[in-house]
Amino acid sequence: MSVETLIAMLASTTAAATPLIFAALGELVTERAGVLNLGVEGTMLVGAIAGFAVGLTTGSLTLGYLAAALAGVLMALIFAVLTLQLQTNQVATGLALTLFGVGLSAFLGKSFAGQPIAGLPHLSIPLLSDIPVLGPLLFRFDILVYASIALYVAVQWFLSRTRGGLLLRAVGESPAVAHAIGHPVQRVRYAAVLFGGACSGIAGAYLSTALTPMWVEGLSAGRGWIALALVVFATWKPLRVLAGAYLFGGVTVLQLYAQGFGLHVPSEFLSMLPYAATVVVLVLICRDRQTILLNQPASLGKPFHPEL
Repeated sequence: MSVETLIAMLASTTAAATPLIFAALGELVTERAGVLNLGVEGTMLVGAIAGFAVGLTTGSLTLGYLAAALAGVLMALIFAVLTLQLQTNQVATGLALTLFGVGLSAFLGKSFAGQPIAGLPHLSIPLLSDIPVLGPLLFRFDILVYASIALYVAVQWFLSRTRGGLLLRAVGESPAVAHAIGHPVQRVRYAAVLFGGACSGIAGAYLSTALTPMWVEGLSAGRGWIALALVVFATWKPLRVLAGAYLFGGVTVLQLYAQGFGLHVPSEFLSMLPYAATVVVLVLICRDRQTILLNQPASLGKPFHPEL
């Protein structure tokens, strides 16, 4: 394997990991508040078509990403009202939200199917981009790649260094106690769910405007479920989410390059590698019950209403 090919694979891995980072970090914040939202896949698809449609019709990808974030927030708001206000089951509501998002995105995207869009341009930093090996690996990506790293830093800092992060984690551990001492549990959970929705919407828009700059029905191809698995894989730690996203991004890219290298392996087997890796990693992680119990928010998925 040549150096150029290796650099191309690593660069592709970074791009493939970016939507997973956005979606998984958003879901991590949601779950640290004690809310389990399984609607990430559907939210990503709605964000993908919203970002693509607005970006294509207006010619502005900035507006496209704002529209995608707003679409993600609206999807998350539906989930929040149903689960936090009306006390519906979080698992069933999240699955229903995914089914709704899949259908809604397919309906809205009919007139946009197959149309190309000018994707996000790669930044070119003078001098730094021309450094051999390091230049292509560090300084030739689009702005969302760098934004994903910035999001990780912000989430890590917020959860570990701020009063708001401490409150969020306290709500995730024991909402009843947090409410008893006067903290606004419902507002904290609403904010966490809406933040997760915005991140999922942006992740979806990245798929349709950067990773594969066109709209195709079912574009997310299960990445929302991988993002959910990443949160468990990371045991609710932002740094591990980042590492896990690059790991799964690398597996995704590897199966594409393996087909190009002409390996005598069925293409269906190679295509299933990212999802098989997800299952294997989850099985290995979940064998260590102590780690899961120590890091999992104690109230995850459990309903709470201040009037009850």
